[in-house]
Amino acid sequence: GSLRNSRALELRGVKMKIAVIGQSLFGQEVYKELRKDGHNIVGVFTIPDKDGKADPLATEAEKDGVPVFKFPRWRVKGQAIPEVVAQYKATGAELNVLPFCSQFIPMEVIDHPKHGSIIYHPSLLPRHRGASAINWTLIHGDKKGGFTVFWADDGLDTGPILLQRECNVEPNDTVNTIYKRFLFPEGVKGTVDAVRLIAEGKAPRITQPQEGATYECIQKKDNSKIDWNQSAEAIHNWIRGNDKVPGAWAEVDGQKVTFYGSTLVDNGTAANGQPLEIPGASKPGIVTKAGLVLFGNDGKTLMVKNLQFEDGKMIAAAQYFKAGSSAAVELNEEEKTFAVWQSILTNVSQIDDSTDFFKSGAASMDVVRLVEEVKLRASSCQLQNEDVYMNTTFQDFIQMCVRKLRGEDDEEELVVDYVEKNVNNMTIKMPHQLFINGEFVDAEGGKTYKTINPTDGTAICDVSLAQISDVNKAVAAAKEAFEEGEWGKMNPRDRGRLIYKLADLMEQHQEELATIESIDSGAVYTLALKTHVGMSIQTFRYFAGWCDKIQGSTIPINQARPNRNLTFTKKEPIGVCAIVIPWNYPLMMLAWKTAACLAAGNTVVLKPAQVTPLTALKFAELAARAGLPKGVVNILPGSGALVGQRLSDHPDVRKLGFTGSTEIGKHIMKSCAVSNVKKVSLELGGKSPLIIFSDCDMDKAVRMGMSSVFFNKGENCIAAGRLFVEDSIHDQFVKKVVEEIKKMKIGDPLDRSTDHGPQNHKAHLDKLVEYCQTGVKEGATLICGGKQVQRPGFFFEPTVFTDVQDHMHIAIEESFGPVMIISKFKSGEVDDVLRRANATEYGLASGVFTRDISKALYVSERLNAGTVFVNTYNKTDVASPFGGFKQSGFGKDLGQEALNEYLKTKAVTIEY
Repeated sequence: GSLRNSRALELRGVKMKIAVIGQSLFGQEVYKELRKDGHNIVGVFTIPDKDGKADPLATEAEKDGVPVFKFPRWRVKGQAIPEVVAQYKATGAELNVLPFCSQFIPMEVIDHPKHGSIIYHPSLLPRHRGASAINWTLIHGDKKGGFTVFWADDGLDTGPILLQRECNVEPNDTVNTIYKRFLFPEGVKGTVDAVRLIAEGKAPRITQPQEGATYECIQKKDNSKIDWNQSAEAIHNWIRGNDKVPGAWAEVDGQKVTFYGSTLVDNGTAANGQPLEIPGASKPGIVTKAGLVLFGNDGKTLMVKNLQFEDGKMIAAAQYFKAGSSAAVELNEEEKTFAVWQSILTNVSQIDDSTDFFKSGAASMDVVRLVEEVKLRASSCQLQNEDVYMNTTFQDFIQMCVRKLRGEDDEEELVVDYVEKNVNNMTIKMPHQLFINGEFVDAEGGKTYKTINPTDGTAICDVSLAQISDVNKAVAAAKEAFEEGEWGKMNPRDRGRLIYKLADLMEQHQEELATIESIDSGAVYTLALKTHVGMSIQTFRYFAGWCDKIQGSTIPINQARPNRNLTFTKKEPIGVCAIVIPWNYPLMMLAWKTAACLAAGNTVVLKPAQVTPLTALKFAELAARAGLPKGVVNILPGSGALVGQRLSDHPDVRKLGFTGSTEIGKHIMKSCAVSNVKKVSLELGGKSPLIIFSDCDMDKAVRMGMSSVFFNKGENCIAAGRLFVEDSIHDQFVKKVVEEIKKMKIGDPLDRSTDHGPQNHKAHLDKLVEYCQTGVKEGATLICGGKQVQRPGFFFEPTVFTDVQDHMHIAIEESFGPVMIISKFKSGEVDDVLRRANATEYGLASGVFTRDISKALYVSERLNAGTVFVNTYNKTDVASPFGGFKQSGFGKDLGQEALNEYLKTKAVTIEY
């Protein structure tokens, strides 16, 4: 006891060295408060960045210059990772604070600080141990809720209690409301108070009682189905306890419907409306003007406000049987309270139906105020800022608000005939029809073809095969959307918001998109997630930001006195643009061209590669759900000879962007010229040289050299088609490459440990076999690979050729596969190797590895290619222009320059 008292005196008022381990806004606020208290935060340990965005806790700490560690994991196979633990221990932390942490922290870290570790948990322990504590507080109908700060244990939430605070649980609380009202603000304060108690030596360690202890499972979609054989209150608790995530659901009309916004209803009020049969319910539900009334087995009632269907569409429950109407609605007295513009637009003497919010001087802060004012008047009318931007006149705004309040939104439901597959631990839902004018439709005559999974050669599904009449319909829809529809008249900033919303939806579906990309193209899932899908999302976000920054210039001209003149330029969209993309990066190639095209204000008819149509069709669905108007995006799976040719010839198409082979690019260019002199941009074949000098960083050159060839199974337009290695390091380089190839795992692209997946399709596999056979016949030395892997699917071994002479076929033509072509060059002969590297009709990319910066700059200046990589490779970025020289094409994707491919410049001269 005396030792404890003396220790307490020593600690009282002490500022400690603290490690904050966690994430989220909650973690950020705890971190900020601890710093305000004067504690020394010696390290912040949080999750890795997601799609280039740091967690809020990391952002705050980095701003303060506090060391930030972003470990993907702390342990492997139950064992702590020594390097991770060592980095943690090096901070010298005296206390670990875990405000909100989704990672499993090993006991070597938990027990290391002299003051131990404390963790925040959103329930009154020992009740509701586990990750879904808030959900279960509501599901069980607890009258009291709260949080606990306890001394961290081995992850089972059984450690001694340091501090607890409780609150009342309101009858209609949801996870969101109780979190915002109490668990977040008071939880931050409570966690900081717990640290103060430790610093003062007053922190208790109260053993958790066994009585009343519960441990519930994590709430997920598959275990959140509603059991109707219980009381109305129990059903209500189940729905609100799962609102918003994962969402309580039930079968209605043969599909899963998720219920949100539950409230208990006064049973003395009769419900008038249309009955809705719900399997298993004691009575049919009643769709009323206020929502969907449901019955428990005790005859009592509850009401839900919103319903969400399997396709993601959410509606007001009152709208279940309504088709909506475009006619103007008459406002009642209560609805007229939406007329809050006068208090905001104080400079306008009288508001009438034609008053425009923004033309009257409103700014972005006024939008926020307007949305919040409406919410105060009618909480069930959940407006978004974009609703104001899309309804700028007073009449349009009022009509939109009232329709939302009445559940009479006239938005047409997107009908999708999905092909569903359970794969990669998820259910993927794939559209398979053409997408024309905002609808999924069959091709003319119902024509279809099978798209094949390259991993095993089996059919994934039947896909609609576009015909010439389908192309004509799509182009007509795109033309109307551009010339007559709202897209052509839309404010650029509004257009940017829709494109950004589309990127957000892609991010929400990124695992599904990556899985579809893997089974349709053979891309390794982890690469598909990071590059195929991840960079696609980044591309749409980048170009969304350009929408309101496209501008012309003012030009001084020679004036004929005494007249005065003003000349300025305008950048205008071209109109209907056709985009034809290849099969190696199905979604990313779509994004690189479509994002810039839409940002410039054009409409699109896109033909994906016939062998990889599925992510393009999923993209079409997400574009519709993001709110892009009908006709803006049209997707036509089909053959190049028919669909691609018709797009090249069509007189209403004003621009065509193509990525593919040089041979087809030449044909497209000719057709575009003959038809109506379309604007064309071409990203074509390549035989990119990579020069490796003896003074390079050998390990990096080997690693990046392999990536330059084998990235994405070699199906990479900028792949290093030929490596020139200085003779003094040639043998060492080849030996190291072969050693690394032996470590590569070839297999199922959905297996997270796979390095090398299947080639895209059978015809390409056969060409690779023939390509390598040609190399052997010409006398090149085959070091390894060169043949098909003996297993189901279209797998080809990573291959290395040496002693490749300049005249050989494999030195001149690209393989577009995992084939490394190595040639020697003599030391000191820089100009000669440059001559050999440039002796090609292609000029897409190139690279050089050397520690000599002067040599690097000399070589990069003389390499005749659109991109030069120095001591790296494959490092493309959404802000950096990408495109080739010579027969690798012309025009740019990505970066500001890409916008110019989809814009025309108009000069205006005024005499005054």
